[in-house]
Formats: sequence, C-alpha cells, structure tokens
Amino acid sequence: MLRADRIECLRNEQQLFTELSFSAEPGQVLFVEGANGSGKTTLLRMLCGLRQPDEGDILWRDQPIIDLGAEYSANVIYIGHHAGVKRDLTVEENLQMASALIATKPDIDFETVLDEIKLYALADQLAGHLSAGQQRRVALARLLMTSAPVWVLDEPFTSLDVKVIAWLEALFEAHVQNGGMIILTSHQAVNLTGCDVVSLRLGS
Repeated sequence: MLRADRIECLRNEQQLFTELSFSAEPGQVLFVEGANGSGKTTLLRMLCGLRQPDEGDILWRDQPIIDLGAEYSANVIYIGHHAGVKRDLTVEENLQMASALIATKPDIDFETVLDEIKLYALADQLAGHLSAGQQRRVALARLLMTSAPVWVLDEPFTSLDVKVIAWLEALFEAHVQNGGMIILTSHQAVNLTGCDVVSLRLGS
C-alpha cells in the first residue's frame, strides 16, 4: 500500500493542500482531480519521492519513502506531462536509455516493444523528428518495459489518438488486474470500466 499521511504542500508561500491523507492499493486506480494550479503534478512528484511534503509523510508498506530511497524507487515509474524523450537519440536509443534508468522486466525485447507501440518502422528515426503523439508513445513504452508495480502518470493521454487511447486503457486494466496500481491525472475522460477507480479531488 502507498499512503499519504496528513501531507501539506506550499508553493510560493501559497498553501495548495494541507492535512491530506489517502491511500492507493494494489489492483486500484487513483484518479487525482482538481483545477489547474491545485497541486496535482506536485502531488504526483511527491508520491514518486521527487519532492518532499512540507508536512506529513508518504509511506510505502508503512515505511516513509524518504527512508527507503532506491528500494522504493524500484517500485515506481513516473511519466510526466511532457514526453521526456531525448530528441537527438533515435526511437530505439530512447528505449535503451530508459531501460537503464528504470526497473525493467527480464529479457526486454526492444523489437517487440517497438511493434507494440506501432513505431517499429521508425526505430532508427531521431525522436526530434517524430510527431507529438509518436513522442508520447515512446515515453509510454516504458510501461511495457518496467517491472515496477506503481505507475504514476501525469496526463498520459496527451496528444494520443482514439486508437492509442484505447490501447493504453487496456494496458492500464491489465496492469491493475495483475495486482499493480496506477495514480494518474487527466483532463480527458478515462474509460477504465474493468478497474477499481477511486477519485481524489484537490482544492475542493
């Protein structure tokens, strides 16, 4: 279980949230909602250990993540609002680089991953020459490679067409049905009828 215990966030002396407590469990999707500026992205970064709460604790299996360090990081993959691909590397080189930075499944087959994200024919193309949707698919390919049970995703559907959104929703459902958990934000409607979806609204 991933749990937030009375956490607080201050930004530029403005309090975005305080005394915020919630939990996310295996087999569950936590959908973080709220207006722009309510602290959604900041909260996701806190849950990944990239920013510390100003007050309170975030705990993984009842231990503060700040004390767990790399042991916790191996359980989490974070994909932010921006694609985060290296424009001067090819598509396949981006996947190879990502595999060195995340907890990966054994015996990753990059050709299979490229085929799954429908970019096999562009494996040698520089990422900077791809469309925004293609770059987003390169970023999301990390989900096919990781062994991390916790997926933290900030606006994962950005720049994707209807077919790719449907593919991604099916990937989400498979992940949680296998005991994983997903924490995400999205301005788009999310169709995850096969998942236990719990909403968390900030700024309410």
